[in-house]
Amino acid sequence: MSDRSIIDWPAWTTSPPGRYVLEWEQAQLDRVVSDVFGYHALQLGLPQLDALRENRMPCRGLVLDAESGASAPYTFPRGVAGGQPGRHAPPGRSSVWCDLLDLPFEAQSVDLIVMPHTLEFTRDPHRLLREAERVLMPEGQLIILGFNSLSLWGARQSVGKVTGRPFVPAAHDLIAFTRLKDWIKLLGFDLDRGRFGCYCPPLVSEKWLSRYQFMEAAGDRWWPIFGAVYMVTAIKRVRGMRLVGPLKVKKPVLAPGLTPAATPNARNKHQ
Repeated sequence: MSDRSIIDWPAWTTSPPGRYVLEWEQAQLDRVVSDVFGYHALQLGLPQLDALRENRMPCRGLVLDAESGASAPYTFPRGVAGGQPGRHAPPGRSSVWCDLLDLPFEAQSVDLIVMPHTLEFTRDPHRLLREAERVLMPEGQLIILGFNSLSLWGARQSVGKVTGRPFVPAAHDLIAFTRLKDWIKLLGFDLDRGRFGCYCPPLVSEKWLSRYQFMEAAGDRWWPIFGAVYMVTAIKRVRGMRLVGPLKVKKPVLAPGLTPAATPNARNKHQ
């Protein structure tokens, strides 16, 4: 890995730490998205990661930001209009080039949105989260992946930005897990689960990363919140909604050994 400032994903994902992070994230996404059902699923950004490959929804798409310019973690092909299929998208899916802060989808029309490191490249993460909330259906799921600022990787990134040698590719400051939780709760989401991973120190050598693999199990048990990467799953709640269906009146259950009290009519018959 070069000593220069790395802000593009294609260069970083071929490095040992990049492969290390993407392998963990791909494994987590494969496990989580396979249990999410519906009709429409979107991945916002980062085409180097196939976030929806294990999801079985009939309509899956990759949405890439055409407005982010050089800070995007991919190369925008010149002359390509929004909605062109096949550019960067896996086979059988379509890709849409647009401004992620103004998604071209109807409100409450998407069942699942995955944002892998998308908030770290957008110029307005709050607005992007509001757009995700707008297009998600009630009870739709939002999955966010990002680098954990409260980790050894986050500390090295902070020092690297001062010295001009950042360690991870991010156009803006890393977003702390606790701050992200506050943001999504303010938008009406319920946090479903959170998971951390990649506990090895921020090293650039494949050899040294392999030597510290024992820290994966140890970190997951002893210091779970200090993983280099986090994944958050949240569910959109719409307050005031209630499920409509037939009412079932439960009959009173008698305690064992008790009989119903005799009614007045029953007493009259015995007299």
